[in-house]
Amino acid sequence: MAREEHEVRMVRRQVIVVFAVFLTSIPLFAQSSSPERRDQNTIIASAQDAAVRAVNFRQGDAEGWKRGRRDFTPDGWKEFVKHMQGWLDEKGAPTFSSNFVPSRNAVVIGNENGVTHFRIPGTLTQRNGCRTTYRAAIEVYAFRDLLIHGGSSIKIKHLEQITCAGPSSGCQ
Repeated sequence: MAREEHEVRMVRRQVIVVFAVFLTSIPLFAQSSSPERRDQNTIIASAQDAAVRAVNFRQGDAEGWKRGRRDFTPDGWKEFVKHMQGWLDEKGAPTFSSNFVPSRNAVVIGNENGVTHFRIPGTLTQRNGCRTTYRAAIEVYAFRDLLIHGGSSIKIKHLEQITCAGPSSGCQ
């Protein structure tokens, strides 16, 4: 009888140990992700910071405005500046101030050929004598530029500001 009790206790301990090991390993499985997923997260974090910097600028600050150029591809910057035509003075400085505040983390829309497409919802405030605040989002296409700095450079290929009225899902 004593031997049977001892064996039952040993089996219980083994079950408890196996169960404990199983429970403690669950978070490790949840935290591990593929290298592609980690790279996508790195691209989003870097490009989100760059995109927010690009749409945050002060009226008359040409140098501050042009600083954002380094975060874009040449074509991406040209396209972004094209949307600002009529809103830049003769020195290339913005004729108004802009401030974008994200309301939550970026939402991934897609990933194709190494280019990650995501949207950053938030609030956009613009000032030019008067102050106007919009529900807005920044739509971004970004990628890791493998030709610059050994692939450590993240570049914005396309950035578009979206303003939303009412219950629009574009700013979600």
